[in-house]
Amino acid sequence: MAKKNKKKNELWEWSKAILVAVLLAFVIRTVLFAPIVVDGESMQSTLLDHDRMIVNKINYKVADPKRFDIVVFHAPEGKDYIKRVIGLPGETVEYKNDVLYINGKAYDEPYLDTNKEEVAGPLTGDFTATVPDGELFVMGDNRRNSRDSRDPSVGTVSFEKIIGTTSVVYWPLSEAKIVE
Repeated sequence: MAKKNKKKNELWEWSKAILVAVLLAFVIRTVLFAPIVVDGESMQSTLLDHDRMIVNKINYKVADPKRFDIVVFHAPEGKDYIKRVIGLPGETVEYKNDVLYINGKAYDEPYLDTNKEEVAGPLTGDFTATVPDGELFVMGDNRRNSRDSRDPSVGTVSFEKIIGTTSVVYWPLSEAKIVE
């Protein structure tokens, strides 16, 4: 009888441990961090198609978005997009002669250097846009091949649609890195 109770007790302890592990994994994945797979070429050469990354879901709950953060957000068609924050709420974003201007001040974009070397002519066409309050203006690093805030079907992104920030590529292992 003692042996039978010991087996029941051990089974109960294992069941509790598994339940706690599943619950903990669920909470971590839904509240704190989640994996995402880069789908497409819009962030090349910074991120490659099929890179696997970790999304930090709590960052914007404790801090405001920063220019040049890489964010994941719910986009049209029920997809999630990965893009770079270019304009913050209330700012005027302008490109002239392949140079970014925010409220009239020029900004350097070193993450575009590789892409600029690979194309003839400007990487980013000229435009001007104003970012509404509570929204972000986002763009892919592969400017000639990116559906982003320049596209009316995407537009600026409200804070409510932001899933989180991402900067850690963990797969493929040979390409594991922290991106900026």
